[in-house]
Amino acid sequence: MRIQQAFLIISLAVSTVLVGCVGRVRYPTYYTLNVPPAPDPPAAAGLRASLAIREFRSPVYLRQGPLVYRASAEQIGFYDYHRWATDPRQFVTTAIADRLRASGNFADVSVYDGRSHADFIITGCLEKLEEVDYEGGVKVEVALSAQMTDIRTGTTVWASSVSVETGPTAMSFEPIENYGVIGNMRSIALVGVNGSMDFLCYPNFDSPTVFAALLDDERGGCFQIQPQLKQKRVRQLYLPDTNILLTRFLADEGVAELTDYMPIGTDGEQPNEIIRTLTVIRGEVDFKMRCQPRFNYGMCEHAVNIEERYAIFSPVGDACPPMALYSTVALRQQSRDVISEFSLRAGERTTFVFDGVRPQGQQPEMEFVEQRFQETARFWKGWIAKSKYKGRWREMVNRSALMLKLLISREHGSLIAAPTFSVPEQIGGVRNWDYRFTWLRDAAFTLYALIRLGFVDETEAFIDWLKGRLGDDAERGPLQVMYGIDGRQKLDELTLDHLQGYEHSRPVRIGNAAYQQLQLDIYGEMMDSIYLANKYGDAMSYAGWQEVQRILQWLGKNWQRPDEGIWEVRGGAREFLHSRLMCWVAFDRALRLAQKRSLSAPFGAWLRTRDAIREDIFKNFWHEDLQSFVQSKGTKDLDASVLLMPLMRFISPVDPMWRSTMKAIEARLVEDTLVRRYEAERTQVDGLPGGEGSFTACSFWYIECLARAGELEKAQLLFEKLLGYANHLGLYSEQIGPSGQHLGNFPQAFTHLALISAATYLDRVLSGKDDSVWR
Repeated sequence: MRIQQAFLIISLAVSTVLVGCVGRVRYPTYYTLNVPPAPDPPAAAGLRASLAIREFRSPVYLRQGPLVYRASAEQIGFYDYHRWATDPRQFVTTAIADRLRASGNFADVSVYDGRSHADFIITGCLEKLEEVDYEGGVKVEVALSAQMTDIRTGTTVWASSVSVETGPTAMSFEPIENYGVIGNMRSIALVGVNGSMDFLCYPNFDSPTVFAALLDDERGGCFQIQPQLKQKRVRQLYLPDTNILLTRFLADEGVAELTDYMPIGTDGEQPNEIIRTLTVIRGEVDFKMRCQPRFNYGMCEHAVNIEERYAIFSPVGDACPPMALYSTVALRQQSRDVISEFSLRAGERTTFVFDGVRPQGQQPEMEFVEQRFQETARFWKGWIAKSKYKGRWREMVNRSALMLKLLISREHGSLIAAPTFSVPEQIGGVRNWDYRFTWLRDAAFTLYALIRLGFVDETEAFIDWLKGRLGDDAERGPLQVMYGIDGRQKLDELTLDHLQGYEHSRPVRIGNAAYQQLQLDIYGEMMDSIYLANKYGDAMSYAGWQEVQRILQWLGKNWQRPDEGIWEVRGGAREFLHSRLMCWVAFDRALRLAQKRSLSAPFGAWLRTRDAIREDIFKNFWHEDLQSFVQSKGTKDLDASVLLMPLMRFISPVDPMWRSTMKAIEARLVEDTLVRRYEAERTQVDGLPGGEGSFTACSFWYIECLARAGELEKAQLLFEKLLGYANHLGLYSEQIGPSGQHLGNFPQAFTHLALISAATYLDRVLSGKDDSVWR
């Protein structure tokens, strides 16, 4: 009986190895036994002999490692590893040893090394480890044989086999960096390396979600396409110089490719649709497709109606438009979802088109899909070909530019900070914000980055959008921190309590209350963008210049006010250095523009204000003991936003005061090539608990500061290291965590524009072409 109980423990331990063993799938990949856990065997003096466990053998198909397993302590129960990468046999052996050692029934429990003494030895074989699909999800089946031998007599005291079947529990979340993005400058979708589309707001960037499995796999909805291949490897890439995403599945029995894109062209109005095309390159491959939209952030029910090779999803109410899935293979309904199971041979393909419902049930012309693909490829290749950057990091710079272009509204000319919301800055943390809006700061910096590459049309389109804002007074001043992509001012912040959040990070927020904050730095960024637009594009109109003067008249009276600053803190307003710096930029750029364009202006008043701000910064934001500029007046706190001081040409990058500031920043905020914004947990300046990762844009600013100070070798080394933190497609989220994982909304414009700025400057000076002068 005791030996039987010991074997039950073995079967329980072995079953836990199933967590993710057969590869990451879209259905839940955490597993628990469907049988009650075995109790601890009672202590028994008769079994207090030494016990060794030999490594369990496994068939050839289990040796296709290395495999990555994920589990949680709660689900494993007795085995508290959270994440590991090892051979299944080693894990099984170690798990059994740990469990039996804790039982106290044996004097010694060890893993057999071929030499150690043992009274008993357990051996066995993993006969089967297989993933099986069924209508409710995915399950794993295991067959294990084991026996216990008395070494002293050579007799087998017990032998048996067991089959264990596991069922799904909660799903693991795909790492943020495992996604690529597709878009058409109106909407953006995130596609994982597993072929699942896990995030889509439709029909616009800031519309309610249709797919949001990124934030909740049960309620969010997704669009899965899964090749049924054993031990498959996955490769994901963009077709060169485009935003067309290719996911390639490779296995011994076949190779399949999934092409995802949103059509876009230069002629006429393009349909706002997603096209997913499957092609088999080699072998015959079975596929499973599941389209499960969850409208209005998962809060809206919908009906499904299937006709021949297309399905219509009709949400209840008016919050979301109905959607349709068109297909070249048969579809069938399963609950609120639409599924399809089909096979393709080498050379065959099938296409799915997901978009709004066409008039009178009109289906898309599938025969023109190839033409749309070619048009879309030509559009992106034609656009990026206009880039003037031909330097060392052309591939990364072009990818950043292509990503930034995706974030620009083709209709309005505004630019969103990121296409997602509530992706956490710390797993389990509360810094979860909605970035699907237009920040004046981010847009201005983005235009600066694109101008460096030679893209002027985007700047002019944004300035046209900005003109509509100059005449609209906001609650806290002439300009608002952020706007909707259409220019609307009201962006009320709400929490979606029904969504569990990415990796259970709550609250899940939509909207952004920071739109009501006072952030004085936006006036500097606004004026800098106007200056650049006039420098490289069309001259400003008379009416527009009058609005600029009105805004600067207000700023001249308010630049000394405390505000919430660039980081939009919620711990109370302060006099932040960065806000003061950008107020200086506002008057400095206005003066330069007026002089170059011979515009009328109150030069005397602007000069006095600009110089007063400069003196205030040197007098009140310099800490003598620290030998550094500080985050805010009256504190000893440091802030990485100070790195913009030389980039905005406020101070020389070789000024002794700046060099000592760099040393202070390096000592407290820098770890190799990663830079934190501020010391969040120590200072609690943002009024929120917990911490966050390093802020990648600040890391690129740091590198550019090093380059401008002449430390080229160090800057280049750190730049190359930082490029290594990009995901497999060259994309970055907002932050990087301690283990190199991506954190925060993804992909983030701020990071990519900082990459472009650092790359273009560093390449120029390394090539001996730094002939730039401040004009």
